[in-house]
Amino acid sequence: MPKILLAEDDETMVSLLKTLLTMEGFDVVGLDPNADVPAAVERENPAALFMDVHLGGQSGMEILEAIRKNSEMADVRVIMTSGSDTREECIRRGANAFLLKPFMPDDLLNLLK
Repeated sequence: MPKILLAEDDETMVSLLKTLLTMEGFDVVGLDPNADVPAAVERENPAALFMDVHLGGQSGMEILEAIRKNSEMADVRVIMTSGSDTREECIRRGANAFLLKPFMPDDLLNLLK
């Protein structure tokens, strides 16, 4: 089953996404908001990374750029999310997709399938 990494600082969101994605057949790994996300991507080798633009004390945008600069991680599908519409900037920095919060679960599932 495809592995999805969740880099999200809202614990309720992580819990809901873990439940939803597990029910849909995904292997889900939730990361601590202060985790070294690029290192986790290298270690876990996920099919996709779902990441908040504002991740605790970290910038999801900077993490995205670091992932895209590393040739070993460049193929990982990255879906960014935020409560503010930063879609254009996320795509410009290398995201495969963007979801504006709040979003419907089907919107995320459609992006992952």
